[in-house]
Amino acid sequence: MSRREAAARVGIHERTGRDWDYGVRKSRNSRFYSDGRRVDYTTGRTTMESMTSPPPKVPEQVGSRLLSLMERETIADLRRAGLTLRAIGRALDRPASTIKRELDARSKGGLYLPHGAHRDAATKRARPKPAKLAQPGRLREYVAQRLREQWSPEQISGVLSRDYADDESMQVSTETIYQAIYIQARGGLKREIADALRTGRARRKPHRSPEQRTSRFVDPMVMISERPPEVEDRAVPGHWEGDLIVGANNQSAILTLVERTTRYVMLGHLPGEHTAEAVRDVLVELIGTLPQHLRGSLTWDQGAEMAAHKAFRVATGVPVYFCDPASPWQRGSNENTNGLLRQYFPKGTDLTAHGPEDLEHVAQKLNSRPRKTLGWDTPAERLIQLV
Repeated sequence: MSRREAAARVGIHERTGRDWDYGVRKSRNSRFYSDGRRVDYTTGRTTMESMTSPPPKVPEQVGSRLLSLMERETIADLRRAGLTLRAIGRALDRPASTIKRELDARSKGGLYLPHGAHRDAATKRARPKPAKLAQPGRLREYVAQRLREQWSPEQISGVLSRDYADDESMQVSTETIYQAIYIQARGGLKREIADALRTGRARRKPHRSPEQRTSRFVDPMVMISERPPEVEDRAVPGHWEGDLIVGANNQSAILTLVERTTRYVMLGHLPGEHTAEAVRDVLVELIGTLPQHLRGSLTWDQGAEMAAHKAFRVATGVPVYFCDPASPWQRGSNENTNGLLRQYFPKGTDLTAHGPEDLEHVAQKLNSRPRKTLGWDTPAERLIQLV
């Protein structure tokens, strides 16, 4: 385009367009040239100096997730070419909704100007603001007091939302409280208040997504998502859930197996250590006492004691399925049974004091209890029917 046509398209005077071409800038009543000349409009006087406070330069990328200047130029070019929002999104690897929001928010008179849109986005971008709990006041004192009373951040946030529903200044999220405690840059609460947290941690515990976690074992695990549907709905008997209940100082353990359909319990004696090899041997012995049609599968968590799961499967022919991390409900029957077993084997006690006969006696007690989920039958009665 000619300069006149381009200036008209942008909505400026042709002389302003020429000034832009030659690097001339205006400030108040003066024009500044690239060679250092300054021309005062009012007096006509020309001096040699540079602008003391040039306008700030807008970076081409104002945020890692936000549109860059180049992307906005591409949007303007492709929109003029008549491409649809979806086509523009595919070209930029952006959702079509992002393109639509950009055009709707930053077009003026139906015209989208990428440089003006980029300056507008940079100006309106949220700036860092002081942490809510960094300033002294009612909210900070309330949170500090409740932490001293050993309330959790979630409890504090919840009660504030209820008791001060109409007071925005007394609202704070759970995450904001944690950040005020753990992150020094945002620390509005004194460091010693962290001692009031139930975990007693001085630092936050990092959490990784399941995709980032590495396998616990050398032999690949078969996850519970690949377990057959008939196991999940308990329609077919012979599928077991297993775990260890651990004694004092993690020095002793008892192996527990629960059949999913009948809730029948089997206990394994671990007289010494509970290494992967020891657990494997006890499991092979217990499964070996069952008839073939009750050797369907075994579901376990990702504890290190099951590192020899491949050897167990080779020895028994029983496939092992592993639960997702931190998902005890995926072995609900076994978790419930372990809770019942703590009546006989309290936490913090030495489990090596209980021999095989003691374990058999406790298993018989549980298997002879009527269960509501079984229509008040006992697990032993249900298993006898199957055998």
